[in-house]
Amino acid sequence: MKNLLYKEFRLVVSPLYFLTVLFGALLLIPQWPYFIAMLYLFFFIVPNVFANAKAINDTGFTMMLPIRKRDAVKARVISVAALELAQVVTAVPFAFLNMSVYPRGNMLIDANLAYLGCVFMMYGIFNVIFFPMFYKTAYMLGWPLALSIAGATLFAFAVEALTAAVPAVNHALDGISGGALIRQLPVLGAGMLCYALLTALAYRKSAANFEKVDL
Repeated sequence: MKNLLYKEFRLVVSPLYFLTVLFGALLLIPQWPYFIAMLYLFFFIVPNVFANAKAINDTGFTMMLPIRKRDAVKARVISVAALELAQVVTAVPFAFLNMSVYPRGNMLIDANLAYLGCVFMMYGIFNVIFFPMFYKTAYMLGWPLALSIAGATLFAFAVEALTAAVPAVNHALDGISGGALIRQLPVLGAGMLCYALLTALAYRKSAANFEKVDL
């Protein structure tokens, strides 16, 4: 696995892709839907990762190595998860800076701990839709990408809508006071757990699908 990950980050995932973590700085824009900042990873980087892999025939090359198909899937899932986690981790200081610069909060969900938990959930939803669909063929990218982005976007829209319309949800997810941040810790923890479980499920389903692909 170590050698497969080395291949991923040397041949497929360009170091330049990690510059997308700078999208976290978009959390400093006042009165803005902050989920968009985290969705840019799916708009620009994930398509480039898989398009680059296709251009260099990475799948064909990898299958000539003495490895299991599921190990190739695991390496790709881990490489994308590394980009996602780097995005979230880098967004944290910008989120706290946002709370200090804009003490009155945001018109939509604030860039707070609950927001970060929801971002984890959103990324998990993307993974569990995208990877299993993609690995049914291991080369068709369009529909898996479109449907997974749509799923992640709909989740973000639902969170924003419920936060605005339902007082109980607003109480649980919104706010940047000390008390509000303490209330949001379970949401952050739940988001991280959901991300881990959904990404693990994405790997298992993807590996099973890829085993059936005749290359």
